[in-house]
Amino acid sequence: MTSVLDLAPVVPVVVLDDAADAVPLARALVAGGLPAIEVTLRTAAALEAIRAIAAEVPDAVVGAGTVVTPGAVADSVAAGARFLVSPGWTEALLTAMRDSGVPFLPGVSTVSEVVALLEHGVTEMKFFPAEAAGGPAYLKSVSGPLPQARFCPTGGITAEKAPAYLALPNVGCVGGTWMLPPDALAAKDWARVEALAREASALRR
Repeated sequence: MTSVLDLAPVVPVVVLDDAADAVPLARALVAGGLPAIEVTLRTAAALEAIRAIAAEVPDAVVGAGTVVTPGAVADSVAAGARFLVSPGWTEALLTAMRDSGVPFLPGVSTVSEVVALLEHGVTEMKFFPAEAAGGPAYLKSVSGPLPQARFCPTGGITAEKAPAYLALPNVGCVGGTWMLPPDALAAKDWARVEALAREASALRR
């Protein structure tokens, strides 16, 4: 698979309470030009949702987010996740993600964490929580001494804030939820989700 950071400018961060919504939601996002979909393991429906998307939406590249234990790594890959995203990392979690055989983005928010991952040969990371941890200015500063590190910033990013991140040389994509407004999900308004996804996919061509 191409690097997760290069699949699309935006990775939708999906929280699903009902796995029945997974397939129509994924189809809307893919139709809007956002094939990489991070389903967070924050709900009981998450693994079932990943399984459904992997089985029924072949053009989607479904991944698991909020992966914080080695067990979650195994469960996510078994469900069909094609990439893994964590908000942070430990040695045990990093080993499990590396051994999983799928691409992964371990989370960082400090320069020391970035350097530690680089020592492990990991150059692609999640920057979280992006806005709270310093935003584009922070990542711009990091790019000087550590140009080999590339990021997917996530956390507090909106359609208005995304371009400032995407303009940075060390940012491959951003993660966000703005194309998934709660009222649209509640109404199962997949056409609106597709339209918002199309706007997001056009942020950088």
